Amino acid sequence: MALLPARVKYRRMQRGSRRGLAMRGNKVSFGQYGLQSLERCWIDNKQIEACRVAITRTMKRRGKVWIRIFPHKSYTKKPLEVRMGNGKGGVEGWVAVVRPASVLFEIDGVSETIAKAAMRLAANKLPIRTKFIKRH
Repeated sequence: MALLPARVKYRRMQRGSRRGLAMRGNKVSFGQYGLQSLERCWIDNKQIEACRVAITRTMKRRGKVWIRIFPHKSYTKKPLEVRMGNGKGGVEGWVAVVRPASVLFEIDGVSETIAKAAMRLAANKLPIRTKFIKRH
C-alpha cells in the first residue's frame, strides 16, 4: 500500500523551504506515546510504510497507531544519460516534509516498554534522529 495523494493540481512541485521548527503537529495529540523528529528531512512514502509495519508487528496488532505525517510533496528525477535542458523530469516519488519537533507516529493501548521497543524499531527505518515522547 503506497501512500500518495489521491489528486493533486500540479504534479511537478518546487523544492520549497525546510527552515524553522514544526509549529503544528509537535505534541502527542491522539495516543499516549509518540516518536518526535529532531532533524529536518524529506521522508519517503516507503520509509513511512516500513515504520508502520515495524510498529504494528512489534505491538502484535494490539493497541492503535496514528501516522501523523503524509507524503503530499512530489519529487522529480530525470532519466540517466539525458542531456541538460528539455524541461523538468518525471515524478519519481512522494515525500513528507519533516521539520524538527514534528511528531511522526503515535501509539496507544500498549505498555510503555512495548511502545518504546516499537518506536525504536521504527526510528531505525528513518534517515533522521528521533526521540520517544509521552503525553503530558
